[in-house]
Amino acid sequence: MFLHTRLKVRDLERSIAFYTQHFHMVCRDRKSSPRGSQLAFMTMPGTPTELELAYLPWDPDFQLPEDIFHLAFRVEDMETAIAGMRVAGVKVTEEPSGRRDGGQMAFIEDPDGYEIELLSFAPGDYEALQKELAAIR
Repeated sequence: MFLHTRLKVRDLERSIAFYTQHFHMVCRDRKSSPRGSQLAFMTMPGTPTELELAYLPWDPDFQLPEDIFHLAFRVEDMETAIAGMRVAGVKVTEEPSGRRDGGQMAFIEDPDGYEIELLSFAPGDYEALQKELAAIR
């Protein structure tokens, strides 16, 4: 079972606030590793997968390789989500556009520059995807 993905962050509190505000994630646990990393484990209620946010005091000004990966989150209403993020000062890097299946996608950046894909689905498509994934399990 896939458990978590780790992102290195420059400001742990800022990143916790970002993922809580925009994606309704909950900080399940916080700890320090034996080598001094400050860690926060973020989860979305109802899912087993977590996002581990890690502040490494010995590397506070790290550089992100361009376009190495991205996270993807489902949003119910793309226009509402993007409008709220703009008000909060979130950088929108690709405006919402239609997908062939009737949904939409857009891209934003988190406070550390990680790319995040936002996806909305046409009515019934998300539920169909969930059924497909459940059949694989």
